[in-house]
Amino acid sequence: MTDLASLPPLREIIARYELRARKSLGQHFLCDLNLTRRIVELAGDLSDCTVFEVGPGPGALTRALAASDAKQVIAIEKDLRFLPALEDVVAASQGKVKVIAGDALKTDLMSLAPAPRAVVSNLPYNVGTELLLGWLKRIKEYRSLTLMLQSEVVDRLCAAPGNKIYGRLTVIAQFCCNIRRVLGVPAAAFTPPPKVDSAVVHLTPRETRPSDISFADLEKVTACAFGQRRKMLRSSLKPLGGEDLLKRAGIDPTLRAENLSLAQFEAITRLVKQP
Repeated sequence: MTDLASLPPLREIIARYELRARKSLGQHFLCDLNLTRRIVELAGDLSDCTVFEVGPGPGALTRALAASDAKQVIAIEKDLRFLPALEDVVAASQGKVKVIAGDALKTDLMSLAPAPRAVVSNLPYNVGTELLLGWLKRIKEYRSLTLMLQSEVVDRLCAAPGNKIYGRLTVIAQFCCNIRRVLGVPAAAFTPPPKVDSAVVHLTPRETRPSDISFADLEKVTACAFGQRRKMLRSSLKPLGGEDLLKRAGIDPTLRAENLSLAQFEAITRLVKQP
C-alpha cells in the first residue's frame, strides 16, 4: 500500500519549492488530481507493466500512477528543480516509483525495464511530437501510449483523408497504431493556462500492420508527399518515380497527398521499396 494520502496538496508543493513553469520547456502544471486519476484510468490495465512518465513536474500524474495498479513507475525529468518535490512521491510510493534525471529524447526506455511497457504522460508541448515519433518507431515494444498533447495535435493524429489537418504525422501514426481520442482537457485545467486546449489520446500497436512495409520507407514516402502538399502527387513524388510510380500503384497522379488513404500510402511504399 502506498501512503500517498499523507502527501500535501500540489499547490503547497509548488509554493514550498518555489516552482514556476518555464515557457522554454513547454511546461504547464496539471494540479487537478481527479483529472490525473481519470487519465490513468483511461490507460487501462497496467498491472503487469512498467509505466514511463515523461516530464512529471511537481508530480500530479505521478501520484495517480503510484496509486494505480501499475507494477512500476519510472518518471524521467529533465528539469532538476522538480527532483526535491518528487522525492516525497517516491518515498510515499514505498519503492514503486523511481525518478530519473535526464532528457527523455536521449533516453533509451528499452534499457530501463523489460516488457511489458506503457507510457502515460502529460507531455511538454515543445517536444511532444518528437517524443511520439520516437516511440512510434518502436511501438511494438509498448503495450500502449496514453498521452496528453495539444488538442490540435490529437486531432491531427485522428484525422481522415481529405481533412486539411491530415498530414505526415497522421499517416505514420495510423500505420503504427490504433488511435482513440479519449478525453478533452480545457486550458483552464493547467497552471499557468496555455493558449490552447489539450486532449488525451490512447494509442495501441496495430495488429494488422503490414509486415512488408518498414517505418523508414514510409517516412521517406510521406516526407516527399507532404513536403510539397499543395502540389499534385506526380510532382511531389517525382524523386521516387512520380507519375509512373503512381500509375503502377493505381493512383490518380493529379491527387494531392491529403487525399490518399493509409492503404494507398502503403501501396506506394511497397513499390518504392522494390528495386
